[in-house]
Amino acid sequence: MWFLAVLCVSCLLMGTQAQSSASFRRANAGNGRCQYSFTVDSPTEASCPSPGSSPEMEAMKSRLGLLEALVARLVGGEAVSESSQGSGSQSGLQDAYNQLMGENAQLQREKQRLDRQVQDLQQRMEVLRQEAERLRSRPCVQQPPPRVPQNDNSFRPGSDPAWHFSNPEYQELTAVVTEVSAPNLEGPTDISGCGDLVWVEDPEVHRKADSIAGKYGVWMQDPEAKEPYGPEMVWRIDAVGSEVRQLFGYENMDQLSRGFPTKVLLLPESVESTGATMYKGSLYYQRRLSRTLIRYDLLSESIAARRDLPHAGFHGQFPYSWGGYTDIDLSVDENGLWAIYSTNKAKGAIVISQLDPHNLEVKGTWETKIRKTSVANAFMICGKLYTVASYTSPNTTVNYMYDTATSQGKTISVPFKNRYRYNSMVDYNPGQRKLYAWDNYYIVSYKVRLGKQE
Repeated sequence: MWFLAVLCVSCLLMGTQAQSSASFRRANAGNGRCQYSFTVDSPTEASCPSPGSSPEMEAMKSRLGLLEALVARLVGGEAVSESSQGSGSQSGLQDAYNQLMGENAQLQREKQRLDRQVQDLQQRMEVLRQEAERLRSRPCVQQPPPRVPQNDNSFRPGSDPAWHFSNPEYQELTAVVTEVSAPNLEGPTDISGCGDLVWVEDPEVHRKADSIAGKYGVWMQDPEAKEPYGPEMVWRIDAVGSEVRQLFGYENMDQLSRGFPTKVLLLPESVESTGATMYKGSLYYQRRLSRTLIRYDLLSESIAARRDLPHAGFHGQFPYSWGGYTDIDLSVDENGLWAIYSTNKAKGAIVISQLDPHNLEVKGTWETKIRKTSVANAFMICGKLYTVASYTSPNTTVNYMYDTATSQGKTISVPFKNRYRYNSMVDYNPGQRKLYAWDNYYIVSYKVRLGKQE
């Protein structure tokens, strides 16, 4: 055994000596055993490379680096995805919350505005109540204030001198009245025949509509009623909606106030806006989406005549300033049936045509100098056109008059009140000598006074 070991070592030493120098050493190991060790020079490497710089180690490091980068990307992507999903959800919730908070703030501001309006109205009502109590406590003075005709008992505020001296609004009102030219002031101011409009009293309320369908509409009485309906019969059309066809009839004003119609008619053609009128037993109105005028006979409950109004604008071409497709407005006065409208040829100025009440033929036409879209409403009295300046201002004026007898127009200033600030219809009833109006759900009327003609 020993021999074989020595032989192997000798062969190894001899083999190595043939190549390069070698050394052999024998020594005791730490555990007491004999340990043999030998060293041999490398035939190809001049020196040993560092352990960390071998190609194998470098390749391993590179592969480990790529693996670590891939793992980092995978782990990082999931984290980013989760983070982006979380942040997107949080962002959506934050946007919804901000929107709700904005809407809530807007509603709060609207509520505060409405509360202020309610408080303002309550204060105004209290002031009016106190003023009414003060007036009731004063004795009635027969002598009217200056510039108010003494035989006109319909002007109630003028019976108290305190109105003239202590109320600035009344002083302003009388100043405006004095600007209206009243021909022949030495004669009676209020006459039974025709004359110029010189005064419009405060509105009298007859009924308030029950729903949004009654925000605006038209109501009327026939000044020359025929059987089977009498002159007390009141007619009403709610004009809100795309298919307006119902005509409600009431026996009298009291039944209108109570809201109990005795007759409901379904018109064969739908109505356009608030320009209808009643005359000599027939309803006259504009058919929806057209310039066609219709005469609906109440006795036979059928269409008695129809005719296009030549060149008239319709369905929003030349409405009054409040809108509502009020392009064609039919009116009745002491002289008969009229149409108030405009045409492209007139370039938006008001055109007046007198119509034959039987067949709706045009009997005469006049062109004014005032634009239809610049006024709120218009009506005819004694062959004269009158326009209302505003449909929302509580204290506005009848601001223009055109006389078809002389073909002359002029600016006037007769006080007119829109108590509820959305007046969508004003028509004259020569039989009652009143203006009928529809003011923001309220059916109202105005007494008028006419001055003697020059």
